[in-house]
Amino acid sequence: MTKVVITGAAGRMGGRIITLATETDGLEVTGAVEMAGHPKIGQDAGYVAGCGDLGVRIVDSLEEALKEADLLIDFTFPQVSLRNAEICARLGKAMVVGSTGFTPHERQQLEDFSQQTPIVFAPNMSVGVNVCFKLLKDLAKTLGDEFDVEIVELHHNKKKDSPSGTAVRMGEVVAEALDRDYNQVANYHREGMCGERTGNEIGMQTVRGGDIVGEHTVYFIGMGERIELTHRAMSRDMFARGAIRAAGWLKDKPAGIYDMQAVLGLD
Repeated sequence: MTKVVITGAAGRMGGRIITLATETDGLEVTGAVEMAGHPKIGQDAGYVAGCGDLGVRIVDSLEEALKEADLLIDFTFPQVSLRNAEICARLGKAMVVGSTGFTPHERQQLEDFSQQTPIVFAPNMSVGVNVCFKLLKDLAKTLGDEFDVEIVELHHNKKKDSPSGTAVRMGEVVAEALDRDYNQVANYHREGMCGERTGNEIGMQTVRGGDIVGEHTVYFIGMGERIELTHRAMSRDMFARGAIRAAGWLKDKPAGIYDMQAVLGLD
């Protein structure tokens, strides 16, 4: 039995992870964490999540919550995730990170912590999205430089980072397959007389509005033909289910950084 702690326990994502974890064989929710001062501190995590009392109180101390646990599932923000990763590394607790918006420097910090404890880190925990990553790699290698690549992502109007971590990872996958440096070829902005599109660039466009959970489309545009690969998220449960799958997979793994491609056996 893997004993799991969930951060953001009173939020929508945290609540869904708690609920789905209680329905998953081999997992037991033993801890729930929220930020200091949150009004739900002290309440039963299962009651707050809507899945019935679990006998697990929401606390504001990660160290306290991790005492009897094996693993942390963290969907917060990069700065919070890094603080939590430092604690997990120090205590020898595994970690699943679903936070997005990491800078290259922050990603390196997370990798540094993974030298002490196993961490699954993915910009998108969805099984479907990670299958798309595999398909994108194969498509880009096959189509080569004859097709222009454009990526468009849509999310709700509350999302703070742009472009999404998933869109960036899609761009990275395509760039790697085409032997390009993503940081050199990503084009986030076109306005005015910006000149013709270069052959190597990967366009990154962002749309924000309403309650869109998440939609990503990668266009491979050639002369006289176009291929579109689209993934649409219909609910946040797909992220929670992926994180739970990663938690079950991570048990007894050695220290290191892993992604969902490894979890799903798509490497």
